[in-house]
Amino acid sequence: MSAATAQTDFGFRRVDLDAKQDLVDDVFHKVAGRYDLMNDLMSVGLHRVWKDVMVTRLGVPKTRPFRHLDVAGGTGDVAFKVIGAGASAMATVCDINGEMLKVGQARADQRGLSERVEFVQGNAEALPFPASSFDGYTIAFGIRNVPRIQVALDEAFRVLRPGGRLLVLEFSPDVVPGLDRVYDAYSFAVIPPLGKMVTGDAEPYQYLVESIRKFPRDDVFAGMIAKAGFSRVEVTPMTGGIACLSGGWKI
Repeated sequence: MSAATAQTDFGFRRVDLDAKQDLVDDVFHKVAGRYDLMNDLMSVGLHRVWKDVMVTRLGVPKTRPFRHLDVAGGTGDVAFKVIGAGASAMATVCDINGEMLKVGQARADQRGLSERVEFVQGNAEALPFPASSFDGYTIAFGIRNVPRIQVALDEAFRVLRPGGRLLVLEFSPDVVPGLDRVYDAYSFAVIPPLGKMVTGDAEPYQYLVESIRKFPRDDVFAGMIAKAGFSRVEVTPMTGGIACLSGGWKI
């Protein structure tokens, strides 16, 4: 199959690989103003705790300069946590969706953080930054929406400096037995109708819960991180496997 006709998953649908990004952009255009609420619905509010764990594990120095890249984090919540952890930390938020970036920029302006957080529109598969530019790279609940996940991981490795750390927080298909049935019932029966009630549109939420089930299993994704060149790859299931924090180091 040629690259032009290659297909990938968009939720439970199969679509042309080159068409997925536009479909994903449309989803996040619809939910940009309510993105954090979306994650609250999908994680029962736990995404905030998981992000705190991710930033703690990142190990931002308290005083030493630290340049961080948060990808697909347009609303800025992870970037704000990173600069809050280090007095000399600076963060760049890179997101392909302009509407998401507008939300994040407005929040940074309101908090007086515009000098420490910059917002850049760009694609995770072709980051608009030189090699070895950042000390840390995070992506929270965004990697599963990237059409070519391995390419994005390769780019993460490229832009990190030697000694830099990658951390990926994502909903996982590896929910523990018993909890998986409860979580599936909540995901498919509750989240899309609730999303429609809150935002007026159930379709983005239907895609997002489907996309979790099509994401690689934790061990497979860890192998992809290693394939990108990262060492000391770690996998940490969270809250019964509903989410997983994965990562590695550029040695």
